[in-house]
Amino acid sequence: MNNVVSDEKLAHYFSVTQRALDMAQSAPVVDAASVEIILDMVSRYVSDAQHFAKKGDLVLAFAALNYAHGWLDCGARLGLFVVRDSTLFTVDE
Repeated sequence: MNNVVSDEKLAHYFSVTQRALDMAQSAPVVDAASVEIILDMVSRYVSDAQHFAKKGDLVLAFAALNYAHGWLDCGARLGLFVVRDSTLFTVDE
């Protein structure tokens, strides 16, 4: 069963979300104002995740990372930034 958020799992998801954020930030943009809102929210959730992780609350850190990545996926699926990496986003390559 997979019901524990370990330090290793959290580090993996920090890495995945950071790679997705880096790709989104450098991708061609369709709607700059909307992308700015999305990237701001992602930044806030990643910051929250870092805060919770430092406090030792890995579950809340993991949850915040999932929200951050959800915002990135939303922007990708709506085509607001053009990415073609199905390992980081829910998009077709």
